[in-house]
This record gives sequence, C-alpha cells and structure tokens, in this order.
Amino acid sequence: MATYILVDTANLFNRAKHVTSGDIDLKIGMAMHIMFNGIRKAWRDFNGTHVVFFLEGRSWRREFYAPYKANRDSAADSRTKREREEDGLFYEALDAMCTYVNDKTNASVLRNPIAEADDLIALWVQTHPQDQHVIISTDSDFYQLIAPNVSQYNGVTETTYTLDGVYDAKGRPVIDKKTKMPVTIGDPQYVLFLKCIRGDKSDNVFSAYPGAPKKGTKKRTGIQQAYDDKDTGGYHYNNLMLQKWTDHNGAEHRVRDDYTRNSVLIDLTAQPEQIRLSCAETVRDAVNKPAVTGVGIHFLKFCTRWDLKRLSDAPDEFAKILNAGIKNSTSTLARAPK
Repeated sequence: MATYILVDTANLFNRAKHVTSGDIDLKIGMAMHIMFNGIRKAWRDFNGTHVVFFLEGRSWRREFYAPYKANRDSAADSRTKREREEDGLFYEALDAMCTYVNDKTNASVLRNPIAEADDLIALWVQTHPQDQHVIISTDSDFYQLIAPNVSQYNGVTETTYTLDGVYDAKGRPVIDKKTKMPVTIGDPQYVLFLKCIRGDKSDNVFSAYPGAPKKGTKKRTGIQQAYDDKDTGGYHYNNLMLQKWTDHNGAEHRVRDDYTRNSVLIDLTAQPEQIRLSCAETVRDAVNKPAVTGVGIHFLKFCTRWDLKRLSDAPDEFAKILNAGIKNSTSTLARAPK
C-alpha cells in the first residue's frame, strides 16, 4: 500500500504569495519554501511514498456555467500595472518550478488540457482505493473527499483535516473558540450536500435555495432534514427540492434544477463523462514516466537558482522525497486497457 502526497500546486503557490510581504523575489522564494516544506511535513507525518503535483488545465466549468469564477476576472482586471508585472513573474516562477519537478525528479506531474487540478486529484483518489492519500491544499472543496484513507493538509496554516478531527502543526486538536470543543469537518457527504445547496461565493456559484436554513421548523424543511432523507428520496428531501424561488431579475428557479447544476460544478464525482475519461488517461499515463537520475544534484541546482538557502540545508531529505517514483501501482486504471 502506497501513501501518496497529492499537491494542489497552483492553489498552494498562490495562497503562499498572499501571506508574504516584500518584493516579488521574496514572495517567490517564500512560496517555494512553503510548498516544499509542506510536502516534507506531510511526507514525515504520513510516511509518504510518492509525491504527485497536479496542475491546472482549461476550466470546463466556465463553459458549462458562464458565471463560474467570473468574480475573479473582475479582480484581475482591477490590478495595477505593477501588480500585473509581479503576477507575470510569479507565474513564470511557478512554471519553472513545475518544469524542474517534471524533468529533474521522479515525482509525478499531472496536467490535463481540459480539466482542473481538482478533477485530477479526485480521480487519483478514486482510482487508488487501496492506498493512503494526503491532499496538500487550502481549498475546502476537498473536504468531500476526506475518508479513512484520505486526509487534507493546509500547508499555509499547517492544519491537518481528517475524519477524526482537525489538528494543528504539533498534532494537537484545534479547539473552537466559541464552543471550546474540538473542531471537526463533520460528515463529508453532508458538507458536499450543504455546499451544493448554498453554492460557493468564492467560485461565483449561486445558491440553489437562497436563505434555506440548516435546521428545519414545523413549517419549513431544513437542509439537514433533506440530507437525512436524501438516500431514500423521503418527504423532506423532495419537499426541499420541489421548492421554487424568484431571483432579482424576476426569473423563477426550482431548487432541484439549480442543485443539479451546482452538483456538476462542485461534486468531484459528478463531472461530465468526457472529462472523467480524459482525466483517467492522464492518471493512467503517470505510471509510465521514465526514471530520472541525479535528483539530489538537480535539487541543489534548483535551490541555487531560486536562492532557497533553507531548503538547500536538507538536500538529502528532499532528494529522498523527490527521488521516490511510483512502485507497484494498485491503480484500478493500471489494469484497464487504453
């Protein structure tokens, strides 16, 4: 059984940029330090055996749903000239790092031209059911994947999310400041259902039922009640799904229709079939990467190129991590014909 460290590369790199002040060189260096130190911590804590970097392709979700992440376009358009120039340098550094990992290490680098990194990560987990997985990302969308064999590590806040609870950098339970109780993510499938009903403001995915309460009353079905009835198609589930509401433009919506739309956008098992098949090809091909030699030397050269002094102090440890290729894959795709 393998333990895969799954890196949501652009997510972690971008989040790291926003927690660092200073000039662009400092931001790039700090982002790389956070990236590789997060991988090292996950490798140590979970006894990793192989690292997989997942990159972004074209977002099919924008074609499926025009408002998807349109809010981020507005934010990008409002950047100053200096901010645009810094972003250009930042993404050039990200591309250079990914090229280095792909060409000079035995870690895997996966990118699908028509899918997002989330899609590839989800399919990797789904097609390696016998293995352990640690997803390195700050994105709460991955909570739906957490299972006995899947954990999530936030490399920026150094927080680990598991079915059993949420833990800080020292492995201590995170305590809710209001309730004084240990924080948990709850049932991952309820988390997913709740998000499909309420939408996702960060991705500009609108609610399927604005104002729907979590807990119901005698006169109104709550989201929790509907979820409890979901698998059996019971009264509360159908009652919620058949509700109608009118938006600010006067257009009428039925909850079931918008919930179905949001499920395609948010549920990482509900992508269109052609997307899943394409991602399956990308995952399957990962096991065929030719072996690379001289990984330790290449790592030191990489550290010198980007002035990563603190990383270069542990060359043997990082070389071991980056030299570990895929061995004896148990992927359900490995045995399937192309």
